[in-house]
Amino acid sequence: MALRSTTRTAAQAEVVSRAVTPGATAEAGCQGNGAEAADSNNRRCAAGEGIEVLQEKWVLHIVHALLDGPKGFNELGREVGGCNPTTLTQRLARLEALGVIHKDVSPHANPRCSYTLTEAGLGLERVIAAIRSWAASHLRNG
Repeated sequence: MALRSTTRTAAQAEVVSRAVTPGATAEAGCQGNGAEAADSNNRRCAAGEGIEVLQEKWVLHIVHALLDGPKGFNELGREVGGCNPTTLTQRLARLEALGVIHKDVSPHANPRCSYTLTEAGLGLERVIAAIRSWAASHLRNG
């Protein structure tokens, strides 16, 4: 899936915010239903927008790794595992543009980047916990 432009409209920012804000309901922002909603790409609910962001490969792995605290690019790449540097760079840029992570660049001669979760990113901890609980209950190990 190709990444879209990282420039967001105020409406898109609100949808993403609702998708990762504690207390937001799955139906918040939904307009229409059934065939009516399917007829228009402009009628997307917050859950659909949130799923669109979170389903991108490596996004939840990145968020999961950052729940333990700030990480540099290489450390994050090792912890996520299997994600090539170009893809990791794209996902980090997308998450930063959406306000899920914050990139801090140190002002040294050899600048280092550190990534941390924002408040919106920390709100995804419940999503990760729900996935962990579901997997423990429904997936067999080995």
